[in-house]
Amino acid sequence: MSDNYRSREERRRAMNDNKPEGKSQGKPKKKKKGGLFRKIVAAVLLIGIIGLIAGVGTFFAMISDAPKVDDSVLKNSFSSKVYANDGKTVVKEIGAQKRTYVQYDEIPQVVKNAFIATEDVRFYKHHGVDFYRIGGALMANFKNGFGAEGGSTITQQVVKNSFLSPKKTVKRKVQEMWLAYQLERKYSKQQILEMYLNKIYFASGEVYGIERAAEKFYGVKSVKDLTLDEAAMLAGLPKAPTTYNPVTNPENATKRRNTVLNLMAKNGFITQAEADKAKQVDVQAHLAKQTESTSKYDVFIDQVIEEVKKKTDADPFSAGLEIYTTLDTNAQDYVDDVMNNKVVNFPNDKFQAGLVVVDNETGGIQAIGGGRNRVSGGLNFATNMRRQPGSTIKPILDYGPAIENLKWSTGQPIKDEEYHYSNGTPIRNFGRNYKGWVSAREALGRSLNIPALKAFQATGADKAKEFATGLGLKLDEEDGEAYSESYSIGGFRTGVTPLQMAGAYSAFANEGMYNAPHTVTKVKFPDGTEIDLTPKSKRAMQDYTAFMMTDMMKSVVNESYGTARAVRTPGLEIAGKTGTSNFSAAEKQRYNIPDAGEKDVWFNGFTPNYTISVWTGYETAKDGYILSANETGMAKNIFKHVITHISEGKPKGSFKQPDSVVERSVEKPTSKDLKRPSGSTPSSLITKEYFVRGTAPTKVSQTFVKKEKEKEEKKEDKKEDKKDNKKDVKPKITASYSGGAISVNWSASNAASDTTFTVTMSSPSGSEQLASGAGAGGKTISSPAPGATYSFTVTTNTGQSASSSVKVPDSSDQATEDDSTKPEDDGTTDDNQNEDNSNNDQNNGSDQGDDSSTQPDDNQNSNNGNNNGGNNSGNNSGNTDNNNNDSGNANNGNNGNNNNNGGTTTPPADNGGNDSGSQTPSTPATPSTPSTPATPQQEPTTEN
Repeated sequence: MSDNYRSREERRRAMNDNKPEGKSQGKPKKKKKGGLFRKIVAAVLLIGIIGLIAGVGTFFAMISDAPKVDDSVLKNSFSSKVYANDGKTVVKEIGAQKRTYVQYDEIPQVVKNAFIATEDVRFYKHHGVDFYRIGGALMANFKNGFGAEGGSTITQQVVKNSFLSPKKTVKRKVQEMWLAYQLERKYSKQQILEMYLNKIYFASGEVYGIERAAEKFYGVKSVKDLTLDEAAMLAGLPKAPTTYNPVTNPENATKRRNTVLNLMAKNGFITQAEADKAKQVDVQAHLAKQTESTSKYDVFIDQVIEEVKKKTDADPFSAGLEIYTTLDTNAQDYVDDVMNNKVVNFPNDKFQAGLVVVDNETGGIQAIGGGRNRVSGGLNFATNMRRQPGSTIKPILDYGPAIENLKWSTGQPIKDEEYHYSNGTPIRNFGRNYKGWVSAREALGRSLNIPALKAFQATGADKAKEFATGLGLKLDEEDGEAYSESYSIGGFRTGVTPLQMAGAYSAFANEGMYNAPHTVTKVKFPDGTEIDLTPKSKRAMQDYTAFMMTDMMKSVVNESYGTARAVRTPGLEIAGKTGTSNFSAAEKQRYNIPDAGEKDVWFNGFTPNYTISVWTGYETAKDGYILSANETGMAKNIFKHVITHISEGKPKGSFKQPDSVVERSVEKPTSKDLKRPSGSTPSSLITKEYFVRGTAPTKVSQTFVKKEKEKEEKKEDKKEDKKDNKKDVKPKITASYSGGAISVNWSASNAASDTTFTVTMSSPSGSEQLASGAGAGGKTISSPAPGATYSFTVTTNTGQSASSSVKVPDSSDQATEDDSTKPEDDGTTDDNQNEDNSNNDQNNGSDQGDDSSTQPDDNQNSNNGNNNGGNNSGNNSGNTDNNNNDSGNANNGNNGNNNNNGGTTTPPADNGGNDSGSQTPSTPATPSTPSTPATPQQEPTTEN
């Protein structure tokens, strides 16, 4: 066995000796791998130790200059000074004087629970810093950027408000955590909560501390009297005191209170049933009447406090700040006078107004008119009240976006016509009428709704939203609804404030640069830290959009059709827009409001230096409605007074046309295309409009060129027609003897309404005028001389004439002879009456044809065809039968109505030169012998 063993061992060794050298190094390499891992671990540990040392070093470096925990600072407050825009004048010192300190044991548990559930649910479990909460805040900051969400506990908030500046930096946060830890070591949880509840800010009017808030909002003598719903409401206020104020914003306040109640139920402080019961209480049911009047500049200071708290998290009432503002005391004093009925006459005490004055270049708020008869902490109609803007939104949502995105001109043609929204709902103008094709300028100036909607649709809701957002109006986010087409004419669910509208309009005046309206420029803290709070300018629109919209809004003020002509002020260049909104059908019915009653009336206007937004109306529908001229014009009246006052003694300035804009003359729109005027365009139809450079029309309108040509053609046609009419007028006159008197009648074919006739008579006793005037007529000559011949001539004002004569029978011939008519012609048949008429038949070819077709048969007098010289084709044609039937009638071819049986016909004495060549007298026809003498009949004359 041992031999075998040795043999096996020897064989194994031999095999190992024969293995390649590389393989024999396997085990040592495994050892090297193990050594590398250990080195990596060692390196990581070393780096960690170095990082820890560095971190600890950095931590101690950051807290080395942290302030000490000072009891006097914790329990006492330091007032803050508010400066006017000159940086020197202290307009107010706020803080300390309205504090009512309450001890921890006097605060009811329901109030403590409400604040802990809302602000720091793990308050009793941490030691000043809640790392669980910090983890959540880090995640939020990672997603939304540093400072997006804080993880501060109640202890940290006490430290921050008492010792530190509000800058959101790593160093400040480290110092805050360190001091919170120190505070927890020095004070009990009860003491810290007591400090917090007595220092916290609740509302404008210097309301801070839980006891003061309970008294202010609910009129209770002690915080112990607060109910669950009231405690929840107060616990929800510190997050945003103005936004959640139950007096001024009940809807937001209700949501916030219910959130607090849900948190209390979630964390076991109350049951869900108790929470649901408290939610049923109207948030304004137990509010105390606000009676404390405001003091000088309080309306402006309220906005200052709101901004400081929102932007710095500092408490202006206790932090000992120096606050530098944009307040113009001269402007604010005047606005206060306006609100106090010293400048304009308000219709009644319930009529309200709100206004904001903004510096265009900086966005700094110069003055605020918060309302009339206000009380401290009451509704601010300039900054908190949101109402539908009416047509003042059109520059922002309709025409501004169209110019910005589509490069519309100020003269863009839009057809004002019967129209409807995309969902089929009709839309109407205020006047219930339509203007047809109008320019964008005129549509805005007249405040037409239909063109505004068309502009909104042309750009699209998304672009309109983008444009408005750039001007500080996040409408759909605030309203909780998507942009709809009704937005185009101001149909919002909630609305906007004068503060927002003043900021938006100021960008038009500032060449498209938007500066958020603000009251605070910087804040200094007791430790010397200074924070600049001036908003940064940003481009909201192109300069061409700003200028062209401004010019369109100047037309609202300056043009005869403009709706704001009342604000014209000598020496000031003013642009702006009016707006109104109506009550709902339910409101009208409930409060008996007439159809003409208006809910809101706005005017937003600006000069190169200042923008003012003015709202007027009533707080609620039950308070009243706007109807009278004084009420509807109040917004414009206020604007005019304020803009005039604040512009006194200052450079007026002007709106400068940028290089991106050109001005061109165009024809007023009559179709969808603008065109340059032609030389034929009437001056009254030429207007000047602005265009984005490169977009002005180049085509010349042919509208009036064609019309001018047509006009000339019509003029020539009229002349020709008149000339032709002169040729076509054919007067005729007949004279006949009967019953001892001569009857004369005259008329004319183709006579115009202005054709006049002059009739003359020649007789043995001389010539005389029988008649003169318009229209056909007749005359009777009584007792003519027997045997005498009477000649009659009718002449028209167009130069044509006709003649007729009649011989009065002798007394011995009257029983056997018929009257005889001697037709005569003066040869004035047309304008060529003095020419040789030898070719007359050729000049009247149609007449020749008619004559040739109506030649009488053998028994007709041969002179018949020549008697009319071819000028009476209408009477000659068709008379063949009568001519053939009237035997013995020499002139029967002239009138188909002649039935002269057995009479003696007197041949014509003269044919007036109308026949070709000389007239050959005809042999009279032999009359038939009647058994009874014929009765004389009237015989027609020759018609020229």
